[in-house]
Amino acid sequence: MSEVPAALVLGWLADRAAGDPVRGHPVAAFGRLAGILEARMWRPLRLAGALYAGALVGAAGVVTALAWRLTDGWPVGRLALGSAVVWMALGGRSLERAALALADAVDGGDLPAARALLPTLAGRDPAALGATELCRAGIESVAENTADAVTGPLLWGALAGPAGVAVYRAANTLDAMVGHRNERYEHFGWAAARLDDVLTWPAARLAAGLAVALAPVAGGDPRRAWTVLRRDGSLHPSPNAGRLEAAFAGALGVGLGGVNVYGGRTEVRPRMGADAGREPGVDDLRRAVRLSRATGWASTAACAALALATTGLRPRRASPWRRRLRRSGKKRVHARENFRTLARGFRARR
Repeated sequence: MSEVPAALVLGWLADRAAGDPVRGHPVAAFGRLAGILEARMWRPLRLAGALYAGALVGAAGVVTALAWRLTDGWPVGRLALGSAVVWMALGGRSLERAALALADAVDGGDLPAARALLPTLAGRDPAALGATELCRAGIESVAENTADAVTGPLLWGALAGPAGVAVYRAANTLDAMVGHRNERYEHFGWAAARLDDVLTWPAARLAAGLAVALAPVAGGDPRRAWTVLRRDGSLHPSPNAGRLEAAFAGALGVGLGGVNVYGGRTEVRPRMGADAGREPGVDDLRRAVRLSRATGWASTAACAALALATTGLRPRRASPWRRRLRRSGKKRVHARENFRTLARGFRARR
């Protein structure tokens, strides 16, 4: 899997250059398939949800693994495939564009436009949100999705190759679709939500640590960011989002958390970094984008280095193409030896 480190870097560069494909995005196609399957499999049971999530996530991993296997022994094809899978799984560039568009709308005083843009970032109801709450929602979404849309795919690519990237993106997509705390998905979406929690757990810690270290990029103090992360990271109901939100709150010097409304259902989230005594604004949202971008750079470097280090630990297996060449070579050697034996016997009889 020596092509994996280069595929991680090239896939990330493709996302930086182009963002998500406008048409024909494989993740969107996966979402449509998941919607069709949900209509057939939905039951208010955890077992039904587990079968649903297992079938879709497993299929994504198996198809990608088979495609990766078919390119064994073809470095260029393997690099192209790996880079494409990573590019399709990443969403950092699109996340930044959505957050900056929200910041521009709030900065221009166009709150109706800002409320219309918020659903591209967060699932909360935007109708009653003012400028401060819109900026808070944007920062919290940028923080959480730094792990979901950037560090997570890169880390699982480093650990398990393109199949790991596909499995992670499939699980994360299903969590966004059915992993909600409401009457319909409380049981059916449980397995998808828990699987996403497990897979995102290491990525969230890595991304939070990098955000703390890179706090000066956003004009912050790493020591304050580390203090807030350690103190407030576990307060959030999500075992992963809380780490990123706490790290960003400390790095930006703002208070996050509060009252959120999702589909008419109100949730009161614990306050993080509230001792800073300052509510977030437009400039803080733009600083959050800078911090997320820097964390993406660092995540790419760290995950490529991890993939490079682990490549040397994996046993080298000859590709199917090399094995065929070896078998054909052995057959040619045996044929030559048989021919020489016959020739010697013919000369002896003469």
